[in-house]
Amino acid sequence: QVQLVESGGGLVQPGGSLRLTCAASGSIISIEAMGWYRQAPGKQRELVAVIFGGGNTNYADSVKGRFTLSRDNAKNMVYLQMNSLKPEDTAVYYCNAGVLRRVGVVEYWGQGTQVTVSS
Repeated sequence: QVQLVESGGGLVQPGGSLRLTCAASGSIISIEAMGWYRQAPGKQRELVAVIFGGGNTNYADSVKGRFTLSRDNAKNMVYLQMNSLKPEDTAVYYCNAGVLRRVGVVEYWGQGTQVTVSS
């Protein structure tokens, strides 16, 4: 089994910064892709940022230039640095990973961490 554990959410004022961390543990051969989704009340879950095994990253247009996704392969961790936060960034943020296991690539989700941007 594989577990994703998130940390770093909280309340921040507009213009502020937060860093989210996600750590994967368990029976992992390799991580094909890892990143973050978010879901605001009444809205669908959407991709925020993802980093692939080769190191390429994709960002939602709404966060480009403000958010930076990085990873530590040795620790199976990713970090989402969020700067210049806006109220519309308020959501539950979920870590997501595509993990290569003996049965193939399996998708996993974290439990979610709340990010609230408000004055």
